Amino acid sequence: MSFNPLNSSFDELQDAINDCQSDVTKFIDGNNSAGTRVRKAMQVVKALAQNIRTEVQDQKNKQF
Repeated sequence: MSFNPLNSSFDELQDAINDCQSDVTKFIDGNNSAGTRVRKAMQVVKALAQNIRTEVQDQKNKQF
């Protein structure tokens, strides 16, 4: 399998989501500071997801 930047980008996205899991739990349990950290993490997730979408589109366009 050849190297594809999507692999590392997707891993990074998964790591970002997994890293904020404990803060989601803390927020649900009433820790408002954890909610702020979750919101910040979701901004990172949003940016990473957009980068993945762009890369997928670029690779798709190169095929045709």
